[in-house]
Amino acid sequence: MQRSPIRSAQGFVASLARPGGNPTGFALFEFGIAAKWLELLKEIAPRVTRVAVLRDLTIGISQLAAIQAVAPALGVELTPIGIRDAVEVERGVTAFARGSTDGMIVVASTPALIHREPITMLAVRHRLPAVYPYRYMVTAGGLLSYGPNTVDPFRRAAGYVDRILKGEKPADLPVQAPTKHELVINLKTARAIGIEIPPTLLARADEVIE
Repeated sequence: MQRSPIRSAQGFVASLARPGGNPTGFALFEFGIAAKWLELLKEIAPRVTRVAVLRDLTIGISQLAAIQAVAPALGVELTPIGIRDAVEVERGVTAFARGSTDGMIVVASTPALIHREPITMLAVRHRLPAVYPYRYMVTAGGLLSYGPNTVDPFRRAAGYVDRILKGEKPADLPVQAPTKHELVINLKTARAIGIEIPPTLLARADEVIE
C-alpha cells in the first residue's frame, strides 16, 4: 500500500485514502507545494542561483526535500538556515546574503509565523527576492506567498462533522489535501528591492497588495 505524505512525514495515519483509525480531516499543507515555491522564485528573479531556505531545523524535512528535488534542474544551490529565534534568523540571513543572485524561501512552520516581521525586514534590507508559505507574511512586508487558503479547510470540515454524527467512521473518511491555493504579491515590497513582477504572474495573482 502506498504511504501517504502525512504518514511518512508525521506518522498520524496509515494512508490518505483510508486513515485506519480515529484521526482524519484536512491537511493544512501538501508537502509537494514547496517545489512550486522555488519555481515561483525563479519566475520573479531568473538570475537567482543561491537560495536560503529558512526552516525549523526540527521539522519541515519533507518541504526541504521537495525543494531539493527541483533545485538542480533550476540551477540553484540551497543553504538551509534555522529560525528558532530572531537572533538566529538575523545571523543566518546576514551571513548568507551576498548579491543579486541570492534569493530566499521560507517553509511553513510555527517559528516562521512568530518571526515573520524580522524575516521579511531582513529580506528587504538585503534586497532578497523571497517566497513565503503564508499570506500573513506578505501583509507583514514579504514579497510573494503561495499556499493553501487557511479558511477553506474549516468550511469543508463541517461536512465531515455532519457525516460522523450520522454514523460514518472516521477510518473510512479520507484525509483530504488542500484544494484551494492563493498567490499573493506585494508590489510595494517589489519596488523596494528592485524586482519587477512579470505581468503574467500578476495576472495569476489572487491578491495584489499595492
